[in-house]
Amino acid sequence: MFFRQVFDEKLAQYAYLIGCQATGEAIVIDPERDIDQYVKIATGEGLEIVAVTETHIHADFLSGSREFAEQHDVHVYLSDEGDADWKYEWVKKGDYNYTLLKDGDAFKIGNIELRAVHTPGHTPEHLSFLVTDLGGGANEPMGMASGDFVFVGDLGRPDLLESAAGVQGAMEPSARVLHSSVQEFLKLPDYMQIWPGHGAGSACGKALGAVPETTVGYERRFNAAIQTAIEGEADFVNYILEGQPEPPMYFARMKRDNKIGPPVLGSLPQPQLLTARELVKLSDRTDIAVLDTRLDRTAFMAGHLPGSIFAPLNKTFPTIAGSYVDEGVPIYLVVEESELMDAVRSLVRIGLDEVAGYATPDTLLVYDETHGKLHSIEEVKFDSVKAHGNVGDVDVLDVRGISEYQEGHVPNALNIAHTRLFLRCDELPKNRKLLVHCGTGARAASAASLLSRSGRTVSLVNDEWTNWAQMGEVVTGSPELETTG
Repeated sequence: MFFRQVFDEKLAQYAYLIGCQATGEAIVIDPERDIDQYVKIATGEGLEIVAVTETHIHADFLSGSREFAEQHDVHVYLSDEGDADWKYEWVKKGDYNYTLLKDGDAFKIGNIELRAVHTPGHTPEHLSFLVTDLGGGANEPMGMASGDFVFVGDLGRPDLLESAAGVQGAMEPSARVLHSSVQEFLKLPDYMQIWPGHGAGSACGKALGAVPETTVGYERRFNAAIQTAIEGEADFVNYILEGQPEPPMYFARMKRDNKIGPPVLGSLPQPQLLTARELVKLSDRTDIAVLDTRLDRTAFMAGHLPGSIFAPLNKTFPTIAGSYVDEGVPIYLVVEESELMDAVRSLVRIGLDEVAGYATPDTLLVYDETHGKLHSIEEVKFDSVKAHGNVGDVDVLDVRGISEYQEGHVPNALNIAHTRLFLRCDELPKNRKLLVHCGTGARAASAASLLSRSGRTVSLVNDEWTNWAQMGEVVTGSPELETTG
């Protein structure tokens, strides 16, 4: 049996390519939309991808199942669990080869058996897959592809139906269903490997580990969420719902598109290289989005194309782009030539396909010297917050998550999580200066750029929260502007 875990570092997402070397057939579990990455691996191993499946209707990226079905005519295996609101629609509308799976259904890829196990809680239709290498002589599963059910050190959050998809009143019932799924998980043998759908950095849980795989026995002993589930349902519901990070804005759109069918990509966008003169036409436009992918936030604050958003090309890039750019908006990048396609792939994986053009950081300098003036945003430290915050016409805006805010914040600071700011900018005063901070300056830098783009006067507090805690008054409790809603 061939087994390869394919990791997307920015989305902290794991897909799995599993193949039968005897027959040359393979399947991909939870593929992303740019499917060429899996085809390349399979071809290099002498395998042909004949099937795809996914554990659930994803919220954090667009699935590649439809792309595979369109481009390679593979067989698609999808969940038929959950109620009518959680049924895949796209697969029934085209000329696709597909099978809908219920709990206990099994199918084979060559001499490898995959058996579906209904594991609801994160979502109602969620399946995990028990994998048995029949060709290797095994008659019991070696591992489970657990999707967003069980992670290393955590469980898939059960609140997204409500917090991201807008299904009111779904959090607690989903948490109770997840508790029941955990009881079934605990019946599995300790030796069984667990291949999760995400690792550390994903917003699909609150305490995911960075180790790429685990076992049932290890999670039984050391997974805090599972330990709480063993102790009882009531404590588990409180534990699993408490402290979950605010979901990025784009999560609701991913749920919708993965249900009705992501647009067929075909090939990756090929954005046009822009000159300094062409950048003049992009300055301060509100009908487009300019994403500046430089990592150095101080360099961005010192000079950037007016109206551009600070979206560093690191692990935060999909979250910033997905939270600050609406679907269908033409996107222009400030990016190094060598990093262009990395950025493009990250964007199409979250459904931002309109990547129209790009300029290099060197072109920005030429623009500044010959065609226009770069915009700047003031940087300050927490001592300025102590001196000027919430005085006169200056407000402090804390863009950390609400759980961080409640643990300790600047007195009278406003609070909107940076991932929800695009939707809630209008709640902030327009005639007052905003001192924007987070825990390190990283999230606040992107938030400050968005607020500046909207016409507000902002300063970035490029400082560590611990410095405020050492010098200033720290208060606890809920904000005047809450992050939910």
